[in-house]
Amino acid sequence: MLMLINCSNCHTSLQLPPGGANSIRCVLCQAITLVADDARSVPPPSASSNHYQQPHLQLQAPSPYNHAPPGLPPQAHGHKRAVICGVSYKNTSYELNGCINDVNCMKFLLVNRFKFPESSIVTLTEEETDPYKRPTKCNIRMALRWLVQGCQPGDSLVFHYSGHGSQKKNDTGDEVDGYDETLCPSDFESQGMIVDDEINATIVRPLPHGVKLHAIIDACHSGTALDLPYLCRMDRHGRYVWEDHRPRTGTWKGTNGGEVISFSGCDDDQISADTSV
Repeated sequence: MLMLINCSNCHTSLQLPPGGANSIRCVLCQAITLVADDARSVPPPSASSNHYQQPHLQLQAPSPYNHAPPGLPPQAHGHKRAVICGVSYKNTSYELNGCINDVNCMKFLLVNRFKFPESSIVTLTEEETDPYKRPTKCNIRMALRWLVQGCQPGDSLVFHYSGHGSQKKNDTGDEVDGYDETLCPSDFESQGMIVDDEINATIVRPLPHGVKLHAIIDACHSGTALDLPYLCRMDRHGRYVWEDHRPRTGTWKGTNGGEVISFSGCDDDQISADTSV
């Protein structure tokens, strides 16, 4: 049974993420609602805080959006595959200095710590001599399709992107803030950016049961670069709150039973920057 909870401030219906949560933030009014424990209710808030109120819980029939079969997913015993992309925009006014190093460090980590075969890693940088391994819009699109093609239960996938990110006005009504998040390939000025809707449709929605994808997006405006239905916001002290980012249009942005975890360099309304250590 799915658990729905009403926002304590604007009373919008929010769906708890799989596995539950202690609290959830409403992306419409930003209020945080505490979630009652199964065995006991949350103590009532103080009169000075109108954003923390005892929620009203209601049970609903299983959602048609939940495509995961019952039971735990298989252990990661299958194939490993990764796409790691670093765009430095050489000889431009917006050149980045750390992206190639990011890619080299990620590849070292995947091969030496997580035992990814080098042959299963596609690396896209401007230093590559193979024209099909340069981080153009076409090549990134092809690499993302390759990443999920034919994946089976137990497979472990990784997508790492280090480069510029941006935003564009959303016209479909499926973004709470009114903007789509985008990645900027090396030829984005002539070929355009890659929009989060396309990334979601390519590597998130087709993901079958038992497949796990980790994405690491180090770019400006990257908070929801994969357009996932739930966002976990954590502070420096480890305190976290879940946000319901499902589009109000009803469009499903989750997987076909698989699991996706995305780590972002900043929030949708923030920018990231090169730094020296």
